[in-house]
Amino acid sequence: MIEHSVLGRPGGDNALWVRVNTGQKIHRLLFDCGSGCVGPLGSAELQEVDHLFFSHFHMDHVAGFDGFFRVNFNREGKPVHVWGPAGTIDLMHHRFRGFWWNLHEEQTGSWVVHEIQEDRVLAARMEVSEAFAVRHPAEDGEIEPILSLPDYRVSARLLDHRGPSVAYRVDEEPRLNVHPERLAASGLRPGPWIQKLKELGVTGPVEVHGQSLDLALLRADLLERSPGNSIAYLTDFRLDEDWMERLTPWLTGCEVVICEAQYARSDAPLAVQHHHSTTAEVAELARRAGVGRLELFHLSRRYPEFIWKDMLREARAIFPRTAFPPAWNL
Repeated sequence: MIEHSVLGRPGGDNALWVRVNTGQKIHRLLFDCGSGCVGPLGSAELQEVDHLFFSHFHMDHVAGFDGFFRVNFNREGKPVHVWGPAGTIDLMHHRFRGFWWNLHEEQTGSWVVHEIQEDRVLAARMEVSEAFAVRHPAEDGEIEPILSLPDYRVSARLLDHRGPSVAYRVDEEPRLNVHPERLAASGLRPGPWIQKLKELGVTGPVEVHGQSLDLALLRADLLERSPGNSIAYLTDFRLDEDWMERLTPWLTGCEVVICEAQYARSDAPLAVQHHHSTTAEVAELARRAGVGRLELFHLSRRYPEFIWKDMLREARAIFPRTAFPPAWNL
């Protein structure tokens, strides 16, 4: 399953924390790194982050990065992966080098920075043992999806914020479950063999209560495939009719969409001027895409709380399954 939490408070900096929980393993993903957002997660959770995804590099989306970097700069065991739009490699390199490194030679820790461009993903690796001075070539990636792993995949879209702002979508791979009625009809009892049944890379016979049975035949008889969870993250972008048409198929069927709510419908001219979107526009996008739920965040502090509530009602009139993050209690 995909578990998520919007970090930060209404009217302040925000980020998105995602855990892809397979039951055997938890993958941790962080989207943006606003001021004060990552501290409440604690060092132990932050040190387990697999990928940090930046939408763009305005201050309110990166101001908390130093706290993340402090607990991860010399992480052992697995590299830290950072993703963002064009210019990310330069920006992160300067950020890494913005500290005095004089006790680093014996430390380990690798950072792989991925730069999402229109038609490709560039990558560079930097090492704490070298004071992050050298950009080593790393394997460039595909654009669709940008990340594909056995348990989940991540796709991206470059949105318009008077420059690129990256939207991300995370999809679990389809789940394989044992159909309970078919299992009961087979006369077989659950046991350790069930785990091998779900591991598609394992072939041949398996011992089931003293019998040697063929895995391929068991899978055909007992397993059913169901879609995994999905979540999308969109912030700081202009949503006009052209973008509505482009994003609708990409978001279609997404279970949860976390989306900015910068401006009320009445302030649409300001949304155009500052390359943001209104609550009415993002609600219409959710309606067209048929998403499961729309969660509004990144609220403008220009509005008092009662206007935020009005904006929520405005969105719900278009797409009823709209809410603020539960922790906000608005």
